[in-house]
Amino acid sequence: MEIAWVVLVIALGIGGLILSYYLNKRRRQEMQTFAGQNGLQFSTSDPFGILGWPFALFGRGDGRGVENVVWGSWKDRDPVTVCDYWYFDESTDSEGRTSRSYKRFHCGLLEIPAAFPHLQVARENVGTRLADLAGFEDIEFESPEFNRRYNVKASERRFAYEVLDGKMLDWLVKFDHGYAYEVLGNRVLVYGKRAKPSGLISLIGTMLMFRDRIPRVAWGLYPKGA
Repeated sequence: MEIAWVVLVIALGIGGLILSYYLNKRRRQEMQTFAGQNGLQFSTSDPFGILGWPFALFGRGDGRGVENVVWGSWKDRDPVTVCDYWYFDESTDSEGRTSRSYKRFHCGLLEIPAAFPHLQVARENVGTRLADLAGFEDIEFESPEFNRRYNVKASERRFAYEVLDGKMLDWLVKFDHGYAYEVLGNRVLVYGKRAKPSGLISLIGTMLMFRDRIPRVAWGLYPKGA
């Protein structure tokens, strides 16, 4: 029985590796096809050092990676970058066995002519509520529905109120596709749970609409080169 159990465990492990290889290969092919159909470039690895960009998302977990990077001019107008991002949390049980829990996202990145402070507009969840209890205060706004859905943190509280004015709050509530947002320096990051490559159209569109809705006062107070 013990030998049979060992054989079964090995077989399941091999099967899992084969399935993972197949799914990763199919994902790469689908992302490459998406890039080709939209006149964009593609790389299986990260040619831009995206993990070095100081967004909060890219600091999560005990390990992380970027892959399947697509970039170029969207609709011959806006230079965009999209990619797959993952991170894992590692834990050890009472018998010393280590396991990993993975979270996977697709991300959109956009350069902007500004020098903005750090702003995070994340989905409200158990983790953000625990962070609030630990002293990382969530910034509240006049919209109860927005406060229920999102958790906001900023290096400069004033900047959060400048960007998230009444019109932006209404748009984030009404046009809610489950994304989270970060703004830092001259870049915008929009991300959500990993979906099929066709979902990147929604991601890119949302990212561009978010940029276009940043109020003029914010652009004026934090110009590029400041």
